[in-house]
Amino acid sequence: MKALYTTGQLAKQANVSDRTIRYYDQIGLLKPMQVAKNGYHYYSDQDVIKIQKISALKYLGFTLDEIKMLIAQEDPERISETLKTQIYLLDQKINHMKSLKQALSQVYAKWREETIDWNQLQQMINRNAMDDQIKEHYRTANHLNIRIRLHELFSQNLIGWFPWLLSHIDFQHVYRLLEIGCGNGSLWKNCKIDMRNREIFLSDISEGMLETARKTLGEEFSYMLIDAQSIPFKQAYFDAVVANHVLFYVPHIEKVMQEMHRVLKPEGIGYFSAYGRRHMMEIQELVKEFDDRICLSDQNLSERFGIDNGASILSQYFQKVEFHRYEDTLEIDEVKPLLEYIVSCHGNQNMYLNDRLEEFQFFLKQKILQGTLHVTKDAGVFICKGKK
Repeated sequence: MKALYTTGQLAKQANVSDRTIRYYDQIGLLKPMQVAKNGYHYYSDQDVIKIQKISALKYLGFTLDEIKMLIAQEDPERISETLKTQIYLLDQKINHMKSLKQALSQVYAKWREETIDWNQLQQMINRNAMDDQIKEHYRTANHLNIRIRLHELFSQNLIGWFPWLLSHIDFQHVYRLLEIGCGNGSLWKNCKIDMRNREIFLSDISEGMLETARKTLGEEFSYMLIDAQSIPFKQAYFDAVVANHVLFYVPHIEKVMQEMHRVLKPEGIGYFSAYGRRHMMEIQELVKEFDDRICLSDQNLSERFGIDNGASILSQYFQKVEFHRYEDTLEIDEVKPLLEYIVSCHGNQNMYLNDRLEEFQFFLKQKILQGTLHVTKDAGVFICKGKK
């Protein structure tokens, strides 16, 4: 007969508190093998291994939500990629702490001389406050990679989105280009454009995203931390400005448009991509079938800036606005990348899926077994010429 452990015995094995075990049970991370009539919870040898995994991953800096996903999937490739991301994040944290130590040593030396540079001390405090931001930046980059991967795996258009978008940029007349919201730099990943005599500035509001782009693309590009509402370049500086799936995220579209308009040359061209209302609608319908409280986006992006209203917004700044549609669909026949995509979205899905991941995974498997999941893609790019 296999050994069974009470909550207290399991807690002792894993060197955690009884309260921790009960909390993991409450959030669905660690369910008992058996619940006796007297209410006692009993766990198996497999649960001992599971709690050890949870403790190890938690020590390495993973959130409980991330741990739940890793354990639910038991996918070596996914765990390997996640560990690589965590190693890179820790490297950044080590560099950050070295910088913080150096700044603190300088402040201490001046403290002894009674000539404290309070501005430097404030900078040190700001660096320390960046620690949580670093984690969030890289978590955001990881989620973006997951969403891009779904399209790479299942798009039916053999010309992927990024090469297609790049092919619409008229590089014959582009020597200075600014991309707003470059993310992880995917637009330029397989760029075959001759970079000689060209200056291409990749900008983002996320320092973590820029570091990811730099790591991927190298030093042929210039990287700048920029708030698009205040672009630090002089008037009429660029031949082209690109905003790939960005304008529906910015808090004040008119301010961003004014700034991009300002830094474009009179003959410059703007490239602004957008989604339509039908984009990826089948995935939203799928999760609502499982739980109608789930919404994969916390706002309707296409209503802020989309295919239907983009031309009217852009025509305030340009004389000629053309829309080019990207013809594509997704045919999804695998559960894992679909599940990862759903979990990575910006909405409230994790609030309702965290306690039901195994159930949701089974639900997706049954849907895929019924046939390939067809997903509509409704996207394209506005090409704008002739500044007003």
